[in-house]
Amino acid sequence: MYRIIGADGRQYGLVLPEQLRQWIREGRAVATTPAQAEGTPDWKALNLFAEFAGDFPPPPAPPPPPAASPAPIPGTIVPPPNPVVASKASSKIAAGICGILLGGFGVHKFVLGYTGAGIAMLLISLLSCFLLYGLMHLIGLIEGILYLTKNDEEFVRVYVDGHKAWF
Repeated sequence: MYRIIGADGRQYGLVLPEQLRQWIREGRAVATTPAQAEGTPDWKALNLFAEFAGDFPPPPAPPPPPAASPAPIPGTIVPPPNPVVASKASSKIAAGICGILLGGFGVHKFVLGYTGAGIAMLLISLLSCFLLYGLMHLIGLIEGILYLTKNDEEFVRVYVDGHKAWF
């Protein structure tokens, strides 16, 4: 005979193993329900009793791992990355980081080939005895963020092919 602690925190029993199995089938007792065999001082989970171990359903199977990427639809053609765009956009990360870190000196402009704009930013910072460095750095920071947030195609279209030197 057995005692159990119900979900309500109350103690039930002494009950026969058949009654306990009925409660398991009804869902009134689960694998983790605390139980005590008559004449023993220890309480343990109901599924740890050998006579009840087979009465609980097996645990649910883990969900399958998510797919790495959706499979292309049969019959569709996935275009490969454009090597021309990739080569033209190779300076995007360098220009973006230089704009964020060294924007007040116009280094990002030199990386992109905008020598005139780079010299202008450098001279404004130097000739103002760094009084206008903060403004030049803010411009460089904004431009660096803009470079890094654009995809390669847009970056090439606007800053490489379009020759947009400012913002």
